[in-house]
Amino acid sequence: MRKASRVTSHDVAERAGVSRTTVSLVLNRVQGAKISEETRQRVLKAARELNYYANAAARSLASRRTRTVGFILCQSPDRIFADAFLPEVLRGVGEVAQQRDFRILLQSVEDVAETNAYIGLVREKCIDGIILSGPRSDDHQLPKLKEEGFPVVLLGQLKGSGISFVDVDNLGAAKMATEHLIRLGHRRIGMITNAPLAYTASQDRLRGYQLALGENGIGYDERLVRYGDFREEGGYRAMEQLLELAEPLTAVFVASDLVAFGAMEAIKARGLRIPQDIALVGFDDVRLANYVDPPLTTVRLPAYELGKSAMDMLIRMIEGEDLEGNEVLLETELIIRESCGLRLQSERRS
Repeated sequence: MRKASRVTSHDVAERAGVSRTTVSLVLNRVQGAKISEETRQRVLKAARELNYYANAAARSLASRRTRTVGFILCQSPDRIFADAFLPEVLRGVGEVAQQRDFRILLQSVEDVAETNAYIGLVREKCIDGIILSGPRSDDHQLPKLKEEGFPVVLLGQLKGSGISFVDVDNLGAAKMATEHLIRLGHRRIGMITNAPLAYTASQDRLRGYQLALGENGIGYDERLVRYGDFREEGGYRAMEQLLELAEPLTAVFVASDLVAFGAMEAIKARGLRIPQDIALVGFDDVRLANYVDPPLTTVRLPAYELGKSAMDMLIRMIEGEDLEGNEVLLETELIIRESCGLRLQSERRS
């Protein structure tokens, strides 16, 4: 049986009634090419009809790009797989990548202070840009990339770095969550962070908690604060420690839903009730937050939109737009459920 001949750019050019050069310019998305939208659509239509795909290696050589971006997660692999927030972020990143014909290389980097793993990707020219999720204040590699002009977008912030980012107002959202507990009459409010304080989001959420207390005449007591590690187990251990305090807490703000799930189990293990004995507010609004017992009051983050905005910003940087210092803050919302003693309400913060 005779093997079908491979479709070439010449076939696409004939079908569309244009030159092979035009086909190459359109399919390789060459910037600055003076091609009308009608011609571009005609070429794309012909390529679809002939089931033609530009050779990836040739496209890379022509554009000097790999059309691959690195999605760097500053967590250990086991923490990543436990992260209920991440899939929605990746869905947003992946949707834009598919639309713009980019691929995503996912990499975990647990110790940014010691490793040069993601710098290696840049040096080896494996990627055209980076989205880095969960920036840390001890990461000394990011400023070097910025100095070299390499496209970087943070999911999170490194204040004073000038590196472009997409984020939410973590400080303001944490303040909103803590103030909600204060309005319900609580004065002895504990906090469990989402992660160690090397993570900038953890720092900001702790500051938001402190600010809410201070503005409402409640003194900050560091004995009421424990530090999470992204996971339920860490939340369970932290809550156990808070429950050992001589003067009991009446409420806890937990700066991650997964960590809050562990805290809830520790409270129940002591025979205490939520919210009657201890009110609880989380952070993230992962899907399970509405299905735990009792349903968790929490700060809703726009996970999908965070990923989508970060990928769109990065591609525009790769394609030559001057976005240095670009900052995008997305809106958060306090979703009020039974764990704090109220339900079916919401408060919004932009």
